[in-house]
Amino acid sequence: MRKVRHVIWLALMLLVLLLAGFVYATFFRPYYSAPGNNTLELLIFGSIAGAVIAFLIFKLILPSASMDSPTNVSSHTVIESIRKVFKIVVAEGQLNEIYNYENTKKLLKFIPSTKKALVIVKAKVLIGYDIEKCKWEVDNENKIIKLLAFPAPEILSLDPDFDYYYFEDDLFNFISRKDLQLIQGLAKEQVKQAALNSGLMKIASMQMKTLLTEMVNANKWQLEGVEKIDNYPLLSSCPQ
Repeated sequence: MRKVRHVIWLALMLLVLLLAGFVYATFFRPYYSAPGNNTLELLIFGSIAGAVIAFLIFKLILPSASMDSPTNVSSHTVIESIRKVFKIVVAEGQLNEIYNYENTKKLLKFIPSTKKALVIVKAKVLIGYDIEKCKWEVDNENKIIKLLAFPAPEILSLDPDFDYYYFEDDLFNFISRKDLQLIQGLAKEQVKQAALNSGLMKIASMQMKTLLTEMVNANKWQLEGVEKIDNYPLLSSCPQ
C-alpha cells in the first residue's frame, strides 16, 4: 500500500508539470518569429524535467531504501568456566530502593561544586543455600540423618534495574561514566544490605527446614540437628 501511494504521488506530480508546460506553451509562450507548432517538443522537455525534479523530491522527502535494509549483528560468546553446583533457591523478594548520591568538590579550595543523582533501584533477589557446604552423618541402621553443620542462607542472585530519576552537575564537577559505575555499585550494595535486613533470610531458613523434614519423613527417616538451620550469622555472598 505504501509503494502504491508513492507511485500515485509521483504520477500526480508529473501530470501537474505536464499541464503547466502545456498551458505555458499555449497561452503564455512569446513568439519572436513566425508562430510554429512546437508544443510536442515543449511537452517532451517538460516531461523529462518533471521526471528529474520528481525523482529528486522523491529521494529527499521519502525515506531512503538504506533505512529499510537489514542490520547484521554478530556476537562472540566466551565461556570462561563451567562447574557443577548444588544450590537451592527457597525464597524470592522484590525490592525497591531509592539511592541518593551527592558529591561536592571545592574549586580553588573555596567555591563549592556539587553533583547529585537520584536513582530508583528495582531488584529481584533470590535467597538459597549451597548444599555443598552442608555436613551430616547417616545412620542407615536406625534411619537417622544427623546434621553436623549447615550453611547460612545466601543471596544466590541479585538482578537490579536502575532508573535514573534526577541528575544535577556543572562544568567543574560533572557526572562521568566512572560516577555512574560507582553509583550502580553503591546502589546495588544498598539493595543487598536491605535484603539481609529484611525477613527473607528467616523465610529461607523456615523453607529449608520444611523441605528437609518433609523429604526425610517421606522416606520414613528421622532428622536430627535441624535447629542448626536457624543458627546462622547475618552474612551473605552475592554474585558480582
